[in-house]
Amino acid sequence: MDTPAPQPAPYDLLGVGIGPFNLSLAALAEPVPGLRTLFCDQRPEFRWHPGMLVDGARMQVPFLADLVSLVDPTNRWSFLNYLREQDRLFPFYFAERFQLPRREYDHYCRWAAERLTNCRFATVVTALHWEGGHGTGGHGTGGHWEGGFYRAELLDAVTGRREEVRARNVALGVGTRPVLPEVFAGLAGHPRAFHSADYLDRRCALNGARDITVVGSGQSGAEVFLDLLRRHADDGVRLRWLTRSRALAPMEYSKLGLEHFTPDYTRYFHSLPEPVRDHLVEAQWQLHKAASAETLAEIHDHLYERTIGRPIDADPVEITPGTAVTDARPGPCGGLELRCRHTDSGAGHVLRTDAVVLATGYRAARPVALEPLAGLIDWDGAGRYRVDLDHRVATRPELTGGLYVQNAELHTHGVGTPDLGLGAHRAAVILNAVTGRTVHRLPARTAWTGFAPPEPAAATTPPTGPAATTVPRPQELSRAATAGR
Repeated sequence: MDTPAPQPAPYDLLGVGIGPFNLSLAALAEPVPGLRTLFCDQRPEFRWHPGMLVDGARMQVPFLADLVSLVDPTNRWSFLNYLREQDRLFPFYFAERFQLPRREYDHYCRWAAERLTNCRFATVVTALHWEGGHGTGGHGTGGHWEGGFYRAELLDAVTGRREEVRARNVALGVGTRPVLPEVFAGLAGHPRAFHSADYLDRRCALNGARDITVVGSGQSGAEVFLDLLRRHADDGVRLRWLTRSRALAPMEYSKLGLEHFTPDYTRYFHSLPEPVRDHLVEAQWQLHKAASAETLAEIHDHLYERTIGRPIDADPVEITPGTAVTDARPGPCGGLELRCRHTDSGAGHVLRTDAVVLATGYRAARPVALEPLAGLIDWDGAGRYRVDLDHRVATRPELTGGLYVQNAELHTHGVGTPDLGLGAHRAAVILNAVTGRTVHRLPARTAWTGFAPPEPAAATTPPTGPAATTVPRPQELSRAATAGR
């Protein structure tokens, strides 16, 4: 009787989706001795917001917010090593720019993704199952492992071939999806109404439009509006920028304000009650949803120059904050109608336009592959993941394998969740948790700001005289120095 061939040992970590955050995890995991990892993405290649790689658009974070540098600057997948391999170190040095062009960041990530041996594209993870118990295997040598594992069903998007792999831990990095608010449901499928995520792919659909409206005042909305200003400098096309925000306020970018994007603030935010966290995420919109001051300044500079020699009111440009769209539908003669309400006055009006670009943001998506595990996940009252400080999802006791999420924990970890500057740190936290050891040493403190209130002092009997004066021990000084961290 033939002895069945031993199964390969499970991967230590399976990544589902390869955006910048799981790509960072793959890059930091690759050189770890003995660690078996696999990262899969259904797309044929890495692309980062391809519809928004507009000429001239720049990153909102410094170049050090690459895949690895803020954790391991000597790692070969750093941006500086990418420049070295591209023979661009001197041009970058002379450019003296801290923020990269968005197109260059995309090219850098593709450079890494194409070379990392633990990344597989055109590979769909169609389902994830949990299996308890133990098995035999180990690189085909008859090894042994105990405990449960994830069984992942994979589909080759090119050949249609199916296979199964096993993993002890899973990291979900499927990213976010464009949000189309319900009020715009009546425009679904309209050739001249689309999300900014598709801007470059569908920009040609705006050709011939004499009135174009951009909705949304975040960075995407600002970049689309600026690009349209450049493309329609003197042709009489009316350009309109509409937002429900009361002001086109710039993103908070002061040095101490940026300390909200540190691990220190993440720890503080995670310690707060859920209702407080939910309120803070909404209240802190200017930390993570606004446009950069540089982009707003470019818009103003462009408007200033295009109106030289003519009155401002002769320019066919409208910028209207504090205005919410309450309904949208196709209008007469192929146009579009937006029913609007002015926030402060409550006055309503109907706006007629030829085309709408919806810069209405993104929302974390639940992977379809997760559905077989849905009953084993401890969802919160709003149907969201409960996530611990190590970015591990809370599950029922029988699911003992680690299930980690990246960029789906805004409600538990705060405004730094989608920020590329915290990507490498989060990947290192997950890697340390998966391996059960300190693969990457992480700093204990990263901000001067103390976000939490000081710990209450212990009750003591007041000294009665000079003889009662004592010198604090070194460990007491250490505790005092780190209080409120």
